Amino acid sequence: MITALAYGLAIVLNLFIVFIGARFLLSPAQAAAGYGVPSEPSAYLTVKGVRDLTYGLVGLALLAFAGAQAEAWFMLVVAIAPLGDTLIVLRHHGSRAIAFGVHLATAVVVLISAALLFAA
Repeated sequence: MITALAYGLAIVLNLFIVFIGARFLLSPAQAAAGYGVPSEPSAYLTVKGVRDLTYGLVGLALLAFAGAQAEAWFMLVVAIAPLGDTLIVLRHHGSRAIAFGVHLATAVVVLISAALLFAA
């Protein structure tokens, strides 16, 4: 049961970050507003889109080809991104609700995913 939960959560998180990356590539202004810091469409938003899309695809590849332990380490390390996003939104006077309710909550879920994968 824990293995199915661990894999399921990891797949959902990786697909979610692929979605976020695609959103930054296809609709950068809306994606930036959802991030919590208003921004004009710029090259930065495209870079963020490519970064997030890549993270999601790497996570799926690790899970498919290297297994739970590799994915667990990946999740543990990649949790730095939403933690950093939390600080970025707060530092730039963005929405505290988005900083904590989206970015910090994402970091917590990613760390839970890593723990489940280590236990699987």
